[in-house]
Amino acid sequence: MKQRKRNIALVVTVQAAAAFLFIAVALPARQTAPVPQSFKQEELVFKNFQAPTPTQPIPYSHKKHLALGLECKFCHVNPEPRTVMTFPATSKCMGCHATIAKDRPAIQKLAQFAKAQDPIPWVRVYKLPAFVHWRHSTHLDAGLKCEMCHGQVAQMEVMGQATVVTSMYGCVHCHEMFKTKTGCDTCHN
Repeated sequence: MKQRKRNIALVVTVQAAAAFLFIAVALPARQTAPVPQSFKQEELVFKNFQAPTPTQPIPYSHKKHLALGLECKFCHVNPEPRTVMTFPATSKCMGCHATIAKDRPAIQKLAQFAKAQDPIPWVRVYKLPAFVHWRHSTHLDAGLKCEMCHGQVAQMEVMGQATVVTSMYGCVHCHEMFKTKTGCDTCHN
C-alpha cells in the first residue's frame, strides 16, 4: 500500500514537472518595459476602502497556485481581439486536479462542472464601464506586468480588487507616470 502511494506520488510529480517544463518552453518570455521612477503602485492601491470581494463558485487561492510556479498567462489567456483576459477552461483545471486533491469538496464541484462540460461561472473582479474601451494587449505589449494593475495577487488567498485601475483616476494617473496619451479619446469613443 505504501509503495502504491509512493508510485502515485511519483507519477503526479513527474506529470507536474512535465507540465511546468512545457509551459516554460512553449510560452515565450515577454519583454517588460522599464517602470518609470515616478510609478508608485501605492498610489493605485485603495486607501481606507475595502473593495467588495465577490463570492466565487469554487474557492480558489492564487497564492497557493502561483507558489507552485504557475504564471498568470498559463490560466488567463488573451485571445483575439485581445481585449479581455479569459478564465481557464474547466479542463485546464482538471489537468492537474484529476489526481491532485480530488477528494476535496471544491475539487469534486470542479469535477462536476468538467463532467457536464460547463465552464466554471467565475465572477469577474475587475470590470470597466461599457463606455470605456480598453485592451489588455496594449498594456501587455507595452511590457506592463499583471501585478502593476491587479496588485500582489501572488499573496492573495481570495482575489479581490486591490487597485483603482478601473477608475478614471487610476487610468489617467498611470498614463501620466508612463508619459503616454491621456486625452479623452484614449479610452472613450
